[in-house]
Amino acid sequence: MDFVSDMKAKAASASKRLVLPEGTEERIIRAARILIDEKLAASVTLLGKIADVREIAMSEGINLDNIDIVHPGIDDHLDRYSAEYYELRKNKGMTIDQARIDIADTLRWGAMMVHLGDADAMVAGSINTTGDVLRAGLSIIGTAPGIKTASSCFVMAGMDSQYGKEGAMIFSDCAVVPNPLAEQLADITECAAQSCREFLNTEPVVALLSFSSKGSAKHDDVTKVQNTVEILEKRNPGFVFDGEVQADAALVPSVLDKKAPGSPIRGKVNVLVFPDLNAGNIGYKLVQRLGKAQAFGPFLQGFAKPISDLSRGASVDDIVITCAVTLARC
Repeated sequence: MDFVSDMKAKAASASKRLVLPEGTEERIIRAARILIDEKLAASVTLLGKIADVREIAMSEGINLDNIDIVHPGIDDHLDRYSAEYYELRKNKGMTIDQARIDIADTLRWGAMMVHLGDADAMVAGSINTTGDVLRAGLSIIGTAPGIKTASSCFVMAGMDSQYGKEGAMIFSDCAVVPNPLAEQLADITECAAQSCREFLNTEPVVALLSFSSKGSAKHDDVTKVQNTVEILEKRNPGFVFDGEVQADAALVPSVLDKKAPGSPIRGKVNVLVFPDLNAGNIGYKLVQRLGKAQAFGPFLQGFAKPISDLSRGASVDDIVITCAVTLARC
């Protein structure tokens, strides 16, 4: 499975509009040029002071042809955006005057473009923290219907082909929610299943992981996963899942037969849901480093519309891939 090629092909076919709030960052400008040249987006909008964006592009020798630049706060959409932001936040004490100030922030402006349909997707994080990106997304775009928890997943690829789909799996949540409650873990599971459909183009089969298999250990952390399974059963989410199971049981049919005989996930697992961020973050990095797997992400999930967070150390190639993945989800 060539995940990057698949996502780029989907992005090109989707032909959607992307906003990049960090328009004065040189890596972002270079990525925007590539996205337009490779026709991965129908349009790319950079946010920032127009003179600053142009100056940086000129100093770096980057052609800005067919790339849009918008200066939040002085753009023609200011009245519409600030009025909508006021409506979204007035119950939390927002005033219209403060809304006009706050919406000029590039992250909020980009999120508002997506919320109001002036862009289809947003990618940020090269110079902003994950928390800042999440806050802008949650306060304006919000979560998908039926989901209250935004989270993340990694696409792990290049593993032994007996695992997942041709050696590719979804790992979740490995980057956002430190210690989810059972309801939150159920949301994460549903979102990871949808990510499996979008990224791996296959129906999800989910293992909810623990250090216990089917009650082999007693602990509050085990009970949380058991409660999550009960919540999912009541939701009837439309995909195959089982838990709580240990990692070896989830991955090896002969082990599962001993620890959870008759489980519906036997030999089919393509999504691993970790009980907390400690386990998820450690797990994906061990597989990446010791198993020499490719780790793509983290990709945000659970939002009403596609947005993605970048590592502040992201390379131009990393940014282009993340943008392509985000556009492919539109």
